[in-house]
Amino acid sequence: WVKLNCDGAYKDSLELAGCGGLMRDSDGRWLTGYSRKIGTWDALDAEMWGMYLGMKIAWRQGFHHLQVESDSKMLVDMITGKVRINGACQSYLAGGK
Repeated sequence: WVKLNCDGAYKDSLELAGCGGLMRDSDGRWLTGYSRKIGTWDALDAEMWGMYLGMKIAWRQGFHHLQVESDSKMLVDMITGKVRINGACQSYLAGGK
């Protein structure tokens, strides 16, 4: 098993967002990390990008048994089906905004 810790952040005064994360093996040893400036997304979008990019990197590196952790309750609730978002969502796979 590999654990992915991911995060996103948004700075309102700069209208700038970024994300990042890291992966560790089952003994807690560092495997890889990532960070990315993602532009003018909001805080939830930044959290989503952080998780998406981490999962994409994990899959490409052959880490298919993945435990994902995020500090965004809204994102976790969305993924686990505890909350639904009404309206259109941005298409992250197609580049979004």
